[in-house]
Parts: sequence; structure tokens; C-alpha cells
Amino acid sequence: MKRSEIVTVPNFVTVARLATLPWFVALLADDRMVAASFILGFLGATDWVDGYLARRLNQVSELGAVLDPVADRLVFFVGVTSALIHDGIPMWFGLAILIREGFVALMMVFGTARGMERFPVTTNGKRATFALLWAVPWILIGTVGGPWVFFQVCGWCIGLPGLALSYVTAVQYVPLVRAHLRRGDYRKT
Repeated sequence: MKRSEIVTVPNFVTVARLATLPWFVALLADDRMVAASFILGFLGATDWVDGYLARRLNQVSELGAVLDPVADRLVFFVGVTSALIHDGIPMWFGLAILIREGFVALMMVFGTARGMERFPVTTNGKRATFALLWAVPWILIGTVGGPWVFFQVCGWCIGLPGLALSYVTAVQYVPLVRAHLRRGDYRKT
């Protein structure tokens, strides 16, 4: 891989998003729910930026194609796990998100290890991710009370449909993975 494929603006944005995760965790550990929620919301809101920049600047790279989904999954896993630890979201909701994300991540790792041809995230997968990336920080900030409860209500309004849609897309990915495994360089072991 050439240096020009590694050092790109979109890859920098992805790494910057990853570098912000410890700040979120530290704020949450310091019981600064509002600030932590804003950071997590920022991480969710910038989910699309690196992909947009890669296409716009013609800097699509193999590293970026791997790094961006890893960053998205880390934001989910770290954000949801931290929110669960600090009682910022209900256990059932957080576990439902983590189980779905874990299932999809393992399915993709297995498929990739078996030579699966890569395929883009479906439109409904993007919608579900968008909804959950906004719902979690909004529900989290609502635990502060006062006027922040409005955001919690909004979080539930997009979080529940987003969670349902995320499970629908997880099931829809199974035949896609199978089909792309058949098209890919399937290696028998």
C-alpha cells in the first residue's frame, strides 16, 4: 500500500473520530453526562464525513474501506458499553444494540476471512445506524433531567424504530454474505 493511500484526508478524519472516543469515556467517567452526550452525538453525526470526503476528494483507499467500518463499530461498542456502565441507557436497549452489532461484525469478519467479496452497507443499514447513533446520546443526555428530557423522548422516537430496522437489516445481510462468499475468492480450509 502506497503512502498516498494511507495518508489521506478521509483517513485522518476517521482516526480523529477514533481519538475522540477516550475523551467521551473520560467525560462520562467524570459524570459529565451533557458534555459526554455531545461528544458521542458529534461522533455519530460525523459518521458520514469520511466517506463523503473520500469520494469527493477522490481519495478512496483500501485502508479507508476497512478503517471506516471499524471506527463505526468502535463508536457503537464503546459508546453503548460506556452508557450502560454509567446507567445512561436501559440494559435491554444497550444489550440489544451490542448483540446485533456483534452478530454483524462476526459475520463480516468470518466472510472476509473466507474471501468474501466486499459489498456496501445497504440503505436500510445506513438508516438504522444513523438512528441509533443519534438515539444513544439523546437518551443518555435525558438522564440529566430538566429540559434535557426532551432529547430523551426524541431519542426513543428514533431509537426504537432504528433498533427494529437494525435487526431487519442484520437478517437481510445473511443471504448477502452468502452470495458474496460465492462470488469471492472462497478458500476451502
